[in-house]
Amino acid sequence: MTSDGSGEQEAPEGFGARVRSALAWRWGSQLVAQFITWGSTILVVRLLDPSDYGLFAMSQVVVTALNFLNGWSFASSLIQAEKVGDREIGQAFALLLLTNGTLAVVQLLLAPLAADYYGQPAVAQLLRVQALIFLAIPFTALPTALLARRLEFRGQGIANLVSAIVAAVTALALAWFGFGVWALIYAPIAGYAVRAVIMCIAARLWVRPVFDLRGARRMIGFGGALTLCQLFWIIQSQSDIFIAGRVFSVHQLGLYSEALFLTLIVTGRFIPPLNDVAFPAYAELHKAGRSLGPYFERTMQSVLLVVSPIYIGLALTAPEAILVVFGEKWTGMAPIVSGLALVMPLMAVQIICSPTVTATGKERIYLVTSMAGAAVFATSFLIGVRFGAQGLVRAWWVAAPTLLAITLALTLPQIGLSLRRLLLAALPPAAACLAMAGVVAALRLVLPADIGPVATLASLGLAGAATYGAILFFVWPDVVRQSLAMLRRTPSDPLPQPAFGPAPGGRTSTIAD
Repeated sequence: MTSDGSGEQEAPEGFGARVRSALAWRWGSQLVAQFITWGSTILVVRLLDPSDYGLFAMSQVVVTALNFLNGWSFASSLIQAEKVGDREIGQAFALLLLTNGTLAVVQLLLAPLAADYYGQPAVAQLLRVQALIFLAIPFTALPTALLARRLEFRGQGIANLVSAIVAAVTALALAWFGFGVWALIYAPIAGYAVRAVIMCIAARLWVRPVFDLRGARRMIGFGGALTLCQLFWIIQSQSDIFIAGRVFSVHQLGLYSEALFLTLIVTGRFIPPLNDVAFPAYAELHKAGRSLGPYFERTMQSVLLVVSPIYIGLALTAPEAILVVFGEKWTGMAPIVSGLALVMPLMAVQIICSPTVTATGKERIYLVTSMAGAAVFATSFLIGVRFGAQGLVRAWWVAAPTLLAITLALTLPQIGLSLRRLLLAALPPAAACLAMAGVVAALRLVLPADIGPVATLASLGLAGAATYGAILFFVWPDVVRQSLAMLRRTPSDPLPQPAFGPAPGGRTSTIAD
């Protein structure tokens, strides 16, 4: 039995139905929104130049860094709390307003300094306009937390879809009419504004901020701990662009940043929405005294079953995929994409570890892993940048598995899961990907060189997908059946495994968040 937040106990089948509905809305809406964003991004990339994305990436180091400190965790504390009243909601609202107002001012002050650091005066103008983003965050974070607490994601799903359409249309229109890098600036601002309005309506957010923070110690402590974790995540996730920005040309930085954005699409755009469901679900399971180990094991296997073939396939077909999708002027990022894609399945596993500790009140573990990530990644990038873009790629190869090893060593004992069981769960997707790589590599050797990139990409993609599916179906049919059963599970079935865990943060999209 679990609590529904009102103090009454809820049967497992009722909780399972709520999780399934929440997951369908949150992940389903994100999937549709991302297809909209992808379509717009591909068209915008063809209209703009790598140098536009280089300038945008420079500004995003500051925007993304400050955005991670936006106090969202104060709102998230409402999800974990046993009981929440109007006073607690008002206090969270006040903290969000104070935090984001301060961040907007800080960004305005940092704008000329950032421009001087990169030697690009245009960066200051971009940052001044992007400070508007912080005005919308309090009106997005608070309703998001209130709806997530109730596992209600229909309103959030609608907000995602509408904001994605608005951002995509804005980006396309501005790029078409020659606004250059400003198409990448105004599109997310428009998306944030529309999303804030819809979320406030969906959550019926008619609350005044309460600036009297007496009694908010738990909220401030929880939010402060997660904000500190985000600070270290900033260093981990933004240090490569920050370091390379003074070494690479604007064109080179544009190629690297867009390659990184492309390879982070799955881990940065599809796993976090599933996280939004996982965090409250894990919290309810923990309150009910249930072990998270079996749920995490199934979650990790499900994540790898989906992301591993996507990333290994991208690594194998990057030259053709980049040429076909983005055009000839972007072919220089193909080797970067190939290298980064190889390590992204490990990052996917890294991301899903965090909700298991934050939902159970073990924020210190999250803090330690965040500190480790900052140290390992920043050091690796400082060394790798001397060898160009491929040096940064190899830095990822060293840093990602090192951080994952540290995270698993701290996380698995807390949830009662052995490393052996985790590795056995990862074996089916790993073995199927290995077979897929062998088939694709062999097929590439025998394909005629004159059939063109589209035919080559189609042939390699179909062969790889068929091999991956066949290996799983014939060697691990139980894994396939279990995965399909999860999709067909009815509310009367046993409690489903939780969704994927929350990412501590990610790269900013080239069009919309």
